[in-house]
Amino acid sequence: MLRHAAATETIGACRAMTSADQRDQLLALAQRCERTGRPDRNLDADIYEALGFTVRRKPTTLLAPRTPPGGIYQQGSLWKAIGKISAEIDVAVNVIREKAPDWNWSLQSVATEQQTYEALVAGCSGQGALASLALCAALLKAFARGRSEQSSAQGDE
Repeated sequence: MLRHAAATETIGACRAMTSADQRDQLLALAQRCERTGRPDRNLDADIYEALGFTVRRKPTTLLAPRTPPGGIYQQGSLWKAIGKISAEIDVAVNVIREKAPDWNWSLQSVATEQQTYEALVAGCSGQGALASLALCAALLKAFARGRSEQSSAQGDE
């Protein structure tokens, strides 16, 4: 019963998150993408959640061999394995196309920089050690900008 109450409390706290809080969370996640040098399944799940997918993470304490590594996310009425968005360019591109089909994006390699890839998504730039991480950082920043514009539009009303 105690677990259920804690879970309900956590869900309630997430629903009460303001646009500014969501923007800050998206920007912090983008910064994680830019700072890390390697893919991470927890980062994958965090990115999917931040982009609005319903996510069920793989339990770390119980053996659940049928649950894919990283967990699952809901797409319509189906549950699918969380893609390796922090590791694979095609997964990152598919998420961009699904979540923001009208947004333009580009990716380039910058051989002289420490962060070897730079991405641009809807006018927001992101850097990363991997192309997929750069795309994720830029996508998260673009979503954060959208949250910022939403909160300022609501403030004008």
